[in-house]
Amino acid sequence: MAVADLKELKSFYSGKKVFVTGHTGFKGTWLTRILLLAGAKVTGYSLQPPTEPNLFLRAQLDGFDTFTDIRGDVRDFESLKKAFDGFDPDVVLHLAAQPIVRDSYKDPRYTYETNVMGTVNLLECVRLSQEKSGVFGGKKISILNVTTDKVYKNNEWCYGYRENEPLDGYDPYSNSKSCSELATHSFINSFFTEGSVSVSTARAGNVIGGGDHANCRIIPDACRAVYNAIQKGESEGVVVIRNPYSTRPYQHVLEPLAMYLTIAMRQYEDKKYAGFYNIGPDDCDCVTTGELIDMFINEYNSRQGIPVRLKREDRCEEGAPHEANFLKLDNSLIKQTFGWSAKWHMTDCIAHTVDFLMADISGKDVSAEMDREIEDYFL
Repeated sequence: MAVADLKELKSFYSGKKVFVTGHTGFKGTWLTRILLLAGAKVTGYSLQPPTEPNLFLRAQLDGFDTFTDIRGDVRDFESLKKAFDGFDPDVVLHLAAQPIVRDSYKDPRYTYETNVMGTVNLLECVRLSQEKSGVFGGKKISILNVTTDKVYKNNEWCYGYRENEPLDGYDPYSNSKSCSELATHSFINSFFTEGSVSVSTARAGNVIGGGDHANCRIIPDACRAVYNAIQKGESEGVVVIRNPYSTRPYQHVLEPLAMYLTIAMRQYEDKKYAGFYNIGPDDCDCVTTGELIDMFINEYNSRQGIPVRLKREDRCEEGAPHEANFLKLDNSLIKQTFGWSAKWHMTDCIAHTVDFLMADISGKDVSAEMDREIEDYFL
């Protein structure tokens, strides 16, 4: 048993109907493009892209005739159910979320409505679709709910959290994702233990990669420093770091996406693979924010023909909202269950992210750069 390569993904996903929520986001866009390249029929259900600029519009997903793009809010049950029922999917990948810790402090109600009731609404769509065919003996369907590494009660331990650790995120974002996990567990126990529905949750680390324009994330902040300096005609960009000593489990965006697709595929084929999984990097890739940005700046500044240089500035904020200082995931379970091992460690992650940035600022086709990296990773 191993993580699927592109050939196996194409063999399974070709012709499969895959429903992706949150497909206009950073991870959702990368995931949708992989699925389309694998020959899947994809319906995406999401709000408008969350940033401007954004990867979704530049990924040219509308060039695939197997792609349907639906604008909708997961809080709107009737709209979600109409899209779900009309598509009748084989696989559901639930990524729609309010994903920013700091934004959750500003609007906790919206965060809980989206992250908890959005999940409940999706699972209710599945439950009702199964009811139509009898007592949960309907069409075979595989569901993956993507949560976060922050679902655990964080005791600032020096070791990685395991899947059986208590779920109790501190801030509204993290806690809402803990609640999303618990709601998923309840639906499994109450409705999906028997029958043809397989459900897993995936708790990934902090992802980095090309095309992320989210606010309050360090690599997007570094890329913005480049874009902003170019726009202003300046020769130097400044990357501001709020918490240089915070340790996080960083990984390239393609690492968890490969596992999402593998889990959804394996549990569709055999329900015994359904479970709750950490998809985090090895200890060597758990670095401080300061170490991460130093690696990025050094890699970027070493390139030929860069339009501006980058430098780092540490600037701690007074009265900033609480964020965890130390966080790691134990990835033993996915290693044992799926034979997982990281393909790209931190030096690779940084190099590929800078490759993407360089391609972008030089005016190259972003979708072609995505395809190049996908081929490079999966083959």
